[in-house]
Amino acid sequence: MATFLFRIGRWAFRRRRLVGGVWLGVLVLAGVAAAMAPAGQEEDLSMPGTESQKAFDLLDERFPRANSQGAEARLVFRAPDGQRVTAREHKGAVEDALGSLDGDHQVASATDPYETGAVSRDGTIAYSTITYTADAVDLTEATKSALEDAASRARDAGLTVEVGGSALDVEEAPGGTTELIGVLVAAVVLVLALGSLVAAGLSLLTAFLGVAIAFCLVSALAVPLGLTSTVAILALMLGLAVGIDYALFITSRFRDERAQGSEPEDAAGRAVGTAGSAVVFAGATVVIALAGLGVVGIPELTRMGMGGAGAVALAVLVALTLVPALLGFFGRRVLPRAVRKATAPGSGRPHRASTAAGRPGLAIRWARFVLRRPAAVLLIAGLGLGAVAVPALSLELGLPGDESKSVETTQRRAYDLLSEGFGPGFNGPLTVVVDLPESPDTRATTDLVVTTVRGVDGVASVGDPVLGPAGDTAVLTAVPRTAPHSGETKDLVHAIRDAVSGVEADTGAGILVTGRTALNIDISEAMSDALLPYLTVVIGLAVLLLTVVFRSVLVPVKAALGFLLSVGAAFGVLVAVFQWGWAADLLSIERTGPVMPLMPILIIGIVFGLAMDYEVFLLTRMREAYVHGASPGEAVVSGFRYSGRVVAAAAIIMISVFAGFIGMSSPTIQTMGVGLAAAVAFDAFVVRMAIAPAVLALLGHRAWWLPPILKRVLPRVDVEGEALSGRVPAPATGSRETAVPRLPAGRS
Repeated sequence: MATFLFRIGRWAFRRRRLVGGVWLGVLVLAGVAAAMAPAGQEEDLSMPGTESQKAFDLLDERFPRANSQGAEARLVFRAPDGQRVTAREHKGAVEDALGSLDGDHQVASATDPYETGAVSRDGTIAYSTITYTADAVDLTEATKSALEDAASRARDAGLTVEVGGSALDVEEAPGGTTELIGVLVAAVVLVLALGSLVAAGLSLLTAFLGVAIAFCLVSALAVPLGLTSTVAILALMLGLAVGIDYALFITSRFRDERAQGSEPEDAAGRAVGTAGSAVVFAGATVVIALAGLGVVGIPELTRMGMGGAGAVALAVLVALTLVPALLGFFGRRVLPRAVRKATAPGSGRPHRASTAAGRPGLAIRWARFVLRRPAAVLLIAGLGLGAVAVPALSLELGLPGDESKSVETTQRRAYDLLSEGFGPGFNGPLTVVVDLPESPDTRATTDLVVTTVRGVDGVASVGDPVLGPAGDTAVLTAVPRTAPHSGETKDLVHAIRDAVSGVEADTGAGILVTGRTALNIDISEAMSDALLPYLTVVIGLAVLLLTVVFRSVLVPVKAALGFLLSVGAAFGVLVAVFQWGWAADLLSIERTGPVMPLMPILIIGIVFGLAMDYEVFLLTRMREAYVHGASPGEAVVSGFRYSGRVVAAAAIIMISVFAGFIGMSSPTIQTMGVGLAAAVAFDAFVVRMAIAPAVLALLGHRAWWLPPILKRVLPRVDVEGEALSGRVPAPATGSRETAVPRLPAGRS
């Protein structure tokens, strides 16, 4: 591996014009493809195989002219204080507003609240349900404007009018102030870490190019692959984070090699052969974790995983080829000023930076501190993460609805009005679909279902059944007494399903419970059921991969256990912020509630891969020193000497990028930003820089033990670059370092 990547690095350095031209051409082609491709469509979250999804599919089949998951709006009318919406003048205003929707080809139906009884008991609030033939993203601007104009008509007549439902939902576009702030923070960290504007600009340039290509490819493939805007945002988020980090690691290694006296071309080859090997295996763990999301069975989650995996794979290719090519273009300008002066021709100074490297910087001092007190560090760090993870025991899952929107939005105000007028369960109605058997007495079967559902404790009301065009399907609506995301409503869904099972056995009818609330419950339970198989597959493959890389049994196991600590703490932060409201105002999160069902498994997939990034980058240098004769303690110090500062900078960059997405209005992206930023912070600074060295110090030589049978079976990938020792010229005279950096005997 190291030898192959060494050749790639040297070739890209020599053929830098060709490499740069190829990547520029790829960007242009991807941009043209994105510009010519039709716009993608947002899709409703679905879970094939669940009862609620089967019901939606049945409705689409039996009611072909309707869209069971199409857009819906609710015009909610409230009379002025002391008046009723049933008054003649207010009734005329409501009917005039609804009449203005006639003629819109996308409107399937608009109910009259006075005919359907959609008026609150005190007569102050009424609503009309408007259904559409298309999904929310397919509604035309004229259709949305007509809905808003209808609301304005009633407001002009003195009524308070709010619009709920999905019809006015807007697609969240990537890009914004907070994301730019995150990128600016990353740029500042790069300059401070590398000490060179050129080197910092190189890392940003390559990351931006990779992200631009990935984003264009997602846009171009949106229609044929069904990719949504969330997939594009995830690709943008991951591509920026790992793209900057991977370029940073290779550039940093190149600068180390140049500081030790290697010629530019050889330094580029060694940087790609060693740090590039770490990039390949780190990227592989991310790709495995993201591709593994497909085992869950949710199409949208699978697409998000594959889109993110594609962006990461592209970042790896850019780092291995374009980074060494740009190193050739920029030359000595990527080196810090002190090194440029020290290596300038005629300077009379040796081509090395051993004096600077020998000073005990913060990373080295920290490593030595951990080595002196490994048990105390391990205990404090472990208990600290455990304490932060405690709120995760109260994790609740649920799809965000209008209740999660800002109180300044009309959707949220409509939600609150409906809850006030018709009860908390009105915003989460359950739809019961009855597949009637071939029998002349279908009415009796339908009445039995209505009676059974109405008799379940917790059901507030059951609407009159609606028969399908062929008379073989009946649909009725049951309104719970409790709010959509409450535990009581979850129990109610299961209670209704249990109750109607007896009717199914007696009549032969197929009875399915669906609706947004039921779908939410089914997806949440499916996520819980899929979590253990997913963790088993992903962690198993990653542990196997790390065993090959580090040729150790205990190091990969330690890495996986540390990951579980960091992700548990991240879930604790999600619960504290999004459910309990801690620091919600600081993060501009206006509504607390359940965490999206996709978030736990999505964050696990992403964070596991990223956690292994830091494990590979930091421990590769430790193993490199260990296999070249350093003691276990010296190897730990060597890893922090050469990679500690860079890993810390990379983590801060990744945290900044993820935190930059917290300012978006989408609850999905906000949750993802908070969860990923917290998880990376815990994993990089607590697990990898405190727990990992403490465990290695306690294990000593046993940390790098590998059973003889595995030594014979496992392939040797040579991430340490041992095979490059004979290929690269030794540093200039006066250096005590060999081609592979070693710790001087007796020093740590």
